[in-house]
Amino acid sequence: MSSILQLSDARRAPATADFTGYCQDLFVALTRSDQRRWGEVYLRGLLDVPGRKTPTRISEHVLGHRAVQQLQQFVHQSPWDSGPVRRRIAERAGEVFRTEAWAVDEVVFAKNGDRSVGVARQYAPSQQRTVNCQLAYATSLVGTGGGLPVNWRLLLPQRWDQDERLRGQAHLPDEEHCRPRWSYVLEALDEMTEEWFLEPQPVLADWRSESDVEPLLRGLEARGHGYLIEVSPSTGVTLPRPHAASPATRGTVTELAEHVARRDERTPIAWHDRTTERMRRSQFLSAPALLCSDGPQHAAHRQRLRHLVTDWPYGRPAPRSYWLTNLPARRLAEAIPLAQLRSLSADGLRRLQEDFGLGDFEGRSFRGWHHHVTLASAALAFDALSRHTEEEWLSGQGA
Repeated sequence: MSSILQLSDARRAPATADFTGYCQDLFVALTRSDQRRWGEVYLRGLLDVPGRKTPTRISEHVLGHRAVQQLQQFVHQSPWDSGPVRRRIAERAGEVFRTEAWAVDEVVFAKNGDRSVGVARQYAPSQQRTVNCQLAYATSLVGTGGGLPVNWRLLLPQRWDQDERLRGQAHLPDEEHCRPRWSYVLEALDEMTEEWFLEPQPVLADWRSESDVEPLLRGLEARGHGYLIEVSPSTGVTLPRPHAASPATRGTVTELAEHVARRDERTPIAWHDRTTERMRRSQFLSAPALLCSDGPQHAAHRQRLRHLVTDWPYGRPAPRSYWLTNLPARRLAEAIPLAQLRSLSADGLRRLQEDFGLGDFEGRSFRGWHHHVTLASAALAFDALSRHTEEEWLSGQGA
């Protein structure tokens, strides 16, 4: 089928000439030709329409006439599976860019009403305030291509477990219920490794707002994932005993860092910040640490060794950040630069909001929300691949 889209920007021709091929590859799992056609229209709209990217504005800009009903049907009700599209986004990015970590970030979708799937007045840790919103987790590939969100989970507040009318209006699947946040993270990672067959990378996440980090760490360890998880200064830990007869040292990560600092020197390091393109310098301190786990159900995990890593800038009386990690000791010197990769995922999510219409979805359905965020990710991925192609082309012209 020939493309219904026309390109007019000659300057970007080397980068965008394969848009139709990108869509054909991305939507190969969509069984119907009309689904693939409207997927191409919607994706082009997310890339090109200035300002808010609504079905009306997308159809008028891309097609030259209104086709609101058809676009809404494709995004809101059409029964295509987001999973294969997300998998292909990740594969296409992995073919061009080197991935160094997987970053998990909270994403806030502010809402005015209370009918969109997952909406509630709830505390958003990333904004440190209570907002009427949808909350989601995005798992991003971070590395040489920047940050690219490829997998999404919508967090459901408890009110959505109890209101059958709300659930019916949002077409919420029976198996979707409120559950601990760590389970959403592990579910997304399982999909990426077991169904997409991606090579696992160190997992980065901000868990400072969670009172109990143990379930997340146990789940990551059981799956063989390396991790670097930022935790609250009040997270409880135990310093392993140097000898069997020695008393255990217990306390918060802040207290443990101060205890270790009295006997060990902090190590200065410098690294390249890829967001600001500047060299940054700080000191870090690392120490073996066990989480304070109580009860016989945790006996098998009580002796699992982890490390506490702190970012302790010059001139400060206390560390700026605390992470728990299971990365090998030989890699601890890389911990802080690795942690800074989360700034790349934050930048990718910012671009999704500002340039590719992530927050512009007006539907209420669970399926529609997943379709929209998937297509927004596809738009960002195409932009990143286009920029890479354009840079190679310009490099070739210079040569």
